Amino acid sequence: MGVAVGVEGLTKTFGRQVIWEDVSLTLPAGEISVLLGPSGTGKSVFLKTLVGLLRPDRGSIWINDQDLPTLSERKLYEIRRLFGVLFQDGALFGSMNIYDNVAFPLREHTRKSEAQVREVVAEKLDMVGLNGAEHKLPGEISGGMRKRAGLARALVLDPEIILFDEPDSGLDPVRTAYLNQLIIDLNQQTGATFLIVTHDINTARTVPDNIGLLHHGHLAMFGPREMLLSSTEPVVRQFLNAQRVGPIGMSEEKDETELAAEAESGEELGPLPPIPVQLQPSNRKPRDAQREPGRWCAENNIEPPAGSFR
Repeated sequence: MGVAVGVEGLTKTFGRQVIWEDVSLTLPAGEISVLLGPSGTGKSVFLKTLVGLLRPDRGSIWINDQDLPTLSERKLYEIRRLFGVLFQDGALFGSMNIYDNVAFPLREHTRKSEAQVREVVAEKLDMVGLNGAEHKLPGEISGGMRKRAGLARALVLDPEIILFDEPDSGLDPVRTAYLNQLIIDLNQQTGATFLIVTHDINTARTVPDNIGLLHHGHLAMFGPREMLLSSTEPVVRQFLNAQRVGPIGMSEEKDETELAAEAESGEELGPLPPIPVQLQPSNRKPRDAQREPGRWCAENNIEPPAGSFR
């Protein structure tokens, strides 16, 4: 089962450049969360900081009552074993076949026999639908298959937290849809806590239980999917509607002159589209973490926007 990740006041800089500061959020145990944001807002840096590959300047990352930035290298190594990571390109070794790529963490970090390794690798390849591709090299398979092979490797040590760094990068809409369904199914099978960094709006609208948005060095919002998909915040509406009008510009943050020109032109942010139905596991068993949008609004004393839920 997954574990919760608590982030408090996290700040990261490179020299004088502030990547983001005072970020606080909680990734609920066993749920799927998505992190959105314009290019260059430090979403991948956030993933690397969560897993301990980068040290924050300030703040805490709480997992199992341990604060990652304060841990020794030995303790940090132990905590990292809770994580699995799917990198953008799968990060497969080009000279190894798919079987050896997936087996690599088992051979490096466990004392399992080769018979045990074969059993685990076969199980994980089956979970991602790659049975029969074991002996192919990464260069001999499609981009979508490489993503799934990377996912099998991320799963091989049975992590409790899985990080996805733009899993849909380079994939066409059909393969992205298949990958999204696979993510939903794996979340149900493993019970792990998932965090997905993505630019794909359809993924953000249909896959997660929770959504966050990084903008201009801060976390603009984080909360249940329904909260962001019905938000009136300009940066959220602009991003989810893929509009030029709003606070986000080519350099991420528009200056006062640009915003004033937009105001004078009379252009306005359009309304958000209706909230789509959340993807469900292939076996149709309801997701344990799913919230009904109307119930969420009622619990938080918020009037549902007209026509927003269906």
